[in-house]
Amino acid sequence: MSILLFDGPERNHLLPFTYLRPVAQLRIGIDRLQDKWEAALHSDCSVYTQGYLQAKYPPVFSEINTFVNASFVPNAALVEAIQALETGQQLVKADAVIAYKTSEQPPADITAYPKIEFEGELMHLKGVADLFLHNAAVLKQDFERITQQRKSAPISSTNRVIAPENVFLEEGAKVECAILNASEGPIYIGKNAEVMEGSMLRGSIALCENAVVKMGAKIYGGTTIGPFGKVGGELSNVVLFGYSNKGHDGFLGNAVIGEWCNIGAATDASNLKNNYGKLRLWNYEQERFAKTDLQFCGLMMGDFSRCSIHSTFNTATVVGICANLFGSGFPRTFLPSFSYGGAQGLKTYAFDKALEANAAMMERRGQLLTEIDTAILAEVFEQSAQWRKD
Repeated sequence: MSILLFDGPERNHLLPFTYLRPVAQLRIGIDRLQDKWEAALHSDCSVYTQGYLQAKYPPVFSEINTFVNASFVPNAALVEAIQALETGQQLVKADAVIAYKTSEQPPADITAYPKIEFEGELMHLKGVADLFLHNAAVLKQDFERITQQRKSAPISSTNRVIAPENVFLEEGAKVECAILNASEGPIYIGKNAEVMEGSMLRGSIALCENAVVKMGAKIYGGTTIGPFGKVGGELSNVVLFGYSNKGHDGFLGNAVIGEWCNIGAATDASNLKNNYGKLRLWNYEQERFAKTDLQFCGLMMGDFSRCSIHSTFNTATVVGICANLFGSGFPRTFLPSFSYGGAQGLKTYAFDKALEANAAMMERRGQLLTEIDTAILAEVFEQSAQWRKD
């Protein structure tokens, strides 16, 4: 039997972060959703995603397949309910399909499958804001799973540590002359990650493999720095995917930053309106700014986007992929993929120029932009053309 993590209807609500990856590859807490499901199910999983992504993320089928909606975060009760499914049954929560087991080849018509209602508690990622809203809770679950019955690497005596039992260093992690306060949430320092001198970390925080916290940084709870990420300045409740840089002073709060992004020095992004009002946030599925119950929401920036030094972003700004932003003033609160410019005006970022910049950024980190990656970017360039006005 194969287990496939599929993109449910939540996928479009999770754009721009699902333009270049399946839902299962989203990072929240310490690792990706696929990592959590594989650990919970004690099984390898493949993904069933959008057609243009399948060359990079191929599905693996067998005669009997269990499909699991990747936008749900696994827990013990949910795993038990999924494993109890018989062929031709579906597990649901209200109107949302959590999982189904089928002998049909996809896309299976499951409308006639008997529904089994899941009665337990669930964490469900329904939109981009959920990635930071649930990050602290998921990070705590991941910390318990990953560090269970394991011993932390030694913590240097040069550090000031509060609640050291909630601090875990992987092999090769370097932390010197820092303040680590894990009294309100765990602090996880991944393999070969580094926290430089003078940094102040208040959990819950995950610093993933080979990530770096620059000198004097101030990082508050609910924050994840993905693999090979670099951060400085002030961050609060931020999810930064892998290989992205915010290496200098400036503030990010209640934000999600995709892979291969670069935040210029002294960039600030508002996360609260001056009138303390509820926020509207661009929704790709609804094709409009949608009302939310959020009072705090900062910058949502898709993969391969970047901004110049001293950039400023208004509350609840959504930036697509491959945007190149610069200039003074606040740009609009929705910036389409492949945008070039800023508050003074936007034009289309030429595809070949965007590819050139992406390749150069990746080469600096010893990575290559593959032909498959290029084809995916070309597809998104076409998909996102409707939002560009030039």
